[in-house]
Amino acid sequence: METVQIPVRGMSCAACVKAVEKALVHLPGVESATVNFATETATVRFDPDNVSLLLLCDTVRDAGYAAGLENRTFPVRGISCASCVEKIEKALRSLPGVVTASVNFVTEEVTVTYLPSKTDFDDMRQVLTPLGYDLPAGERGPDLLEREERARAEAYALLKRRWRIGLLLAIPILVLDHGALVGMNHIFPISRDVNAYLQFLFCTPIQFYVGFPFYRSALRAARHRTTNMNTLIAVGTSAAYFYSLATTFFPHAFTLSGYSAEVYYETAAAIIVLILTGRILEARARGRTSEAVRKLMGLTPKTAHVRRGGEEVEVPIEQVVVSDRVVVRPGERVPVDGVVREGTSTVDESMVTGESVPVEKSPGEPVTGGTINLSGTFDFEALAVGKETVLARIVEMVRRAQGAKPPISHLADKVAGIFVPAVMVTALLTFLIWFRIGPEPRLTYALLAFVSVLIIACPCSLGLATPTSIMVGTGAGAEAGILIRQGAALEMAGKVDTVVFDKTGTLTTGVPHLTDLFPSKGTDERELLRFAAAVEQGSEHPLAKAVLEAAKSKGISIPKATGFEALTGFGVRAVVEGREVLLGNEAMMQEQGVTPEGDTTILQRLAAEGKTPMIVAVKKKVRGVIAVADILKAGAPRDLAKLREMGLKVIMMTGDRRETALAIAREAGLDDVLAEVLPGDKAYEVKRLQKEGKKVAMVGDGINDAPALVQADVGIAMGTGTDIAIESADIILMGEGLAPVAMAVRLSRATLRNIKQNLFWAFAYNVILIPLAAGVLYPFFGVLLSPVFAAAAMGLSSVTVVSNALRLRRVKLS
Repeated sequence: METVQIPVRGMSCAACVKAVEKALVHLPGVESATVNFATETATVRFDPDNVSLLLLCDTVRDAGYAAGLENRTFPVRGISCASCVEKIEKALRSLPGVVTASVNFVTEEVTVTYLPSKTDFDDMRQVLTPLGYDLPAGERGPDLLEREERARAEAYALLKRRWRIGLLLAIPILVLDHGALVGMNHIFPISRDVNAYLQFLFCTPIQFYVGFPFYRSALRAARHRTTNMNTLIAVGTSAAYFYSLATTFFPHAFTLSGYSAEVYYETAAAIIVLILTGRILEARARGRTSEAVRKLMGLTPKTAHVRRGGEEVEVPIEQVVVSDRVVVRPGERVPVDGVVREGTSTVDESMVTGESVPVEKSPGEPVTGGTINLSGTFDFEALAVGKETVLARIVEMVRRAQGAKPPISHLADKVAGIFVPAVMVTALLTFLIWFRIGPEPRLTYALLAFVSVLIIACPCSLGLATPTSIMVGTGAGAEAGILIRQGAALEMAGKVDTVVFDKTGTLTTGVPHLTDLFPSKGTDERELLRFAAAVEQGSEHPLAKAVLEAAKSKGISIPKATGFEALTGFGVRAVVEGREVLLGNEAMMQEQGVTPEGDTTILQRLAAEGKTPMIVAVKKKVRGVIAVADILKAGAPRDLAKLREMGLKVIMMTGDRRETALAIAREAGLDDVLAEVLPGDKAYEVKRLQKEGKKVAMVGDGINDAPALVQADVGIAMGTGTDIAIESADIILMGEGLAPVAMAVRLSRATLRNIKQNLFWAFAYNVILIPLAAGVLYPFFGVLLSPVFAAAAMGLSSVTVVSNALRLRRVKLS
């Protein structure tokens, strides 16, 4: 049995304590669970063989509370190939208190979810150091990211310098080795021994200076009793080099034994240079995968103009604090988040929302850091700075998503974890088979096949297959205003077959609008709206605001009203220009002795359409009917039709009566409706659909949508929604309208297709070419793959995978 203390956040009373305890003790394997309300911790005694720490934390979250886990991302130094991923994750998961550990091979970072009470950064560092990896001090932040970027740039420059030297030295080796082909033997005839000595002189710097990174990494791995990709390269090139060294200085020992005394310096040199060529191309391609994040990070200006002490001063962006008054001129970027206090302008928010139409800003309007001021100068009050700005949170969200692993990647990770030892065994068996039963010169053939198998094997293509696609996909989504919080959501969104929309605020604008005017005989529309707006002036009801805004938009002069009175559940009345005006429902008119007459049919039709009809009567005489409703968002029918064209079933969930819901469904073009659903039953309805075998995406924006967003296979929140809905979602849509929902599904499908292509290539490459390098075709066609071609193929395999992932940047989402 083990005992663990789990921080529990969100408890407000003793009932919460009981709820958490009850949820935990019901788990098989939990002996006891005691929650301390004062310290907000749950002390759990459990059997680790039957229940995991992750399950305990998930149970706390399912009970409606936050398990106080830390989620940190650290750069990792020493990652050389995909086989390192499994080793690092396995080592970190062995620590008590670590719930999950996920390594991103592309960015060379690890994201760890853990209990601070059980483990810390020093523990993680200590468990990785013996394996040859290092965690630089401190969590990933702007300063650390900048240092890591600088370190990568220096490493890339050194890689290119080694490659140039290797290339210059390899050319004369190839000329010496193939002198007969280039006619050199006729111009500069030299003996076999001199030729071998010259190749030795040129190849040695390549082997031990240009190829030094391979040796360093392989020796570090060997000291910790493990292997990696560089082990294969070091062993393969060393075999060719030291065999050549022996035949150079002791040729008679080979000829007397009946073996060939050929040298293979060109093989060792060409392998190292070609692999470095592949790594340079791969590094350049991999750098482009995180281009979207760099673009987002580059949106924040370095300085800001702030009013302090009655003067305007320019300060570094880090020195801007909450409540500062910041000045933004035309053409400048907004430095932090805030609200406009003085001035008006139009702002380009496309880099955050994906919407290309500039947004007008006036006092009281919010502004977002990183957006561009297009026209006027304005002052705004800073409300969020540093890591709290929308842009900073977007960058962090995208980076976390890029570091997360979808389920589809698990097989590749497992294969990569055992790949290098398996290849070394295969190479050794290949050597022994050739040496025992191969044709003469057997040692030469055995050596070449041994080197080819070691060199051609490429676990890196397996390791890059998924993370590169995830990085490019999430980056493309961010540029379009689609924020994907985790890699699993990017995979699952492409598999959904049913999309459920909350109605209010998601399908609709969430704000009532005047939709219909039916004036009675002798009254025109302007006069009807004039009386309605006049009597509504004294009301704070949302329906009243809709009527007033409609009147103002039509330029109607609204007369003053006196004696205003609100009749709850019925309507309002007031005196306008000396006449009593009534505005309300049919029940109110009957109570006031007003007969609607022929307007009854209109009332019934409007109600059936999901609208709120109101009768306007002046001096007890009906002047007409107006209707107010929460209308569909602009372009909603078109956007929903796109989802249906993609083969998705589109459903609306609402608390409205079924007749009202069906009327909205007909207007929007929905497949089905879930009507009269109570706020607390939304998650149940999603679960019911899942039990029917459907893969469900839930789209919502309100607090009461949060449980359904969590229950759904993919939760999608509108960026304009509540913080709770956004925190509960897997995907966040920053733009207006419903078009981004189809864009998110389209992006997911394209990314999933790209990952499958990469995995197919990575597996097919190794499955086909390793046997080919071993000489499986030699008995039939006399073909044996040269180690030089093996090196070229290995280098191109990773470049191919990364280049294929980069195609996602060209996917059309709209």
